[in-house]
Amino acid sequence: MIILASQSPRRKQLLEWAEVSFEVIVKETDESYPSDLSVEQVAIHIARNKALAVLETLVVSKTILAADTIVVLNNEIIGKPKDREDAIDILSRLSGQTHKVVTGVVIISGKKEILFSDTTEVSFHELTNEQIIFYVDKYKPYDKAGAYAIQEWIGVVGIQSIKGNFYNVMGLPVSRVVQELANLKIW
Repeated sequence: MIILASQSPRRKQLLEWAEVSFEVIVKETDESYPSDLSVEQVAIHIARNKALAVLETLVVSKTILAADTIVVLNNEIIGKPKDREDAIDILSRLSGQTHKVVTGVVIISGKKEILFSDTTEVSFHELTNEQIIFYVDKYKPYDKAGAYAIQEWIGVVGIQSIKGNFYNVMGLPVSRVVQELANLKIW
């Protein structure tokens, strides 16, 4: 059994679909990062901090999986929206554009530490202001990087194409995670 250092219901769902046994343990962590990191390094840096924070609380050594997903538009990292207006603004900026979704993953098992990132390009159709407001008011995407979840209504009607791993956009490149766990003889 591994420890998932994430509160994300989407990451939990993906691990359940992959039939990976896990328990959730989270510890509040600082999500700031040095300004000289690449976007891939930012996602890994934050994920590693999450994993290390949980590792400090453990009495017995266990395998820890942590991840962090960021959205990048024109080399700018777009975080989670602060409020309704911010969510509307973020989705308005993503409308008609192609952005990157980068998930950093850290697996700590004993003395081994596996760090990687996965990047998926997502292209939105032009969204109307009414569509954006409908989505924000109905789905309240305030806990989601980029103010959207690909598996919700906005993904069904608003996404023109994706290049890369769909599940990465949901928050975890689960097939790569399973491969890494198998390499560690954990799955």
